Amino acid sequence: MSTTNGAPAAWLTQEAYDRLKAELEHLSGPGRAEIVGRIEAARQEGDLKENGGYHAAKDEQGKIEARIRQLTVLLRDAQVGAAPADDGVVEPGMVVVAKIAGDEEKFLLGSREIAGGSDLDVFSEKSPLGAAITGHKEGETVTYTAPNGKQITVEIISAKPFTG
Repeated sequence: MSTTNGAPAAWLTQEAYDRLKAELEHLSGPGRAEIVGRIEAARQEGDLKENGGYHAAKDEQGKIEARIRQLTVLLRDAQVGAAPADDGVVEPGMVVVAKIAGDEEKFLLGSREIAGGSDLDVFSEKSPLGAAITGHKEGETVTYTAPNGKQITVEIISAKPFTG
């Protein structure tokens, strides 16, 4: 699974895809119109050099446009599917409990966008940890090299599909 630019595509649940698509539609339509209205109202106040409302609205417009671009690429390239099988094999969309360098951690493997409002930590499957554990099963122990050069041992305790 790869994107048009050769990078791996993000895996999204149908729910996450629908939520992000609705956000994109809002930002591209009413969200854009609202910020344009605020910019125009601030512009009517006069001197733009010292107009804080104008500059704040322009900054927000930049953030909205960046998010629109991010969502457009993510949704265009995403692989949308059902939650992974509950077979104990680590893959994107799984909540993993693992002992990492002796400390037990619980996290979602995949895109931060899948997690939505959950308070779970999220690790990309492209991260050193994610790449090391993907495809391994509950009960297995793997070792990977961290960005700082240290060897880190990971014992996979459980891997269950993320249910939101």
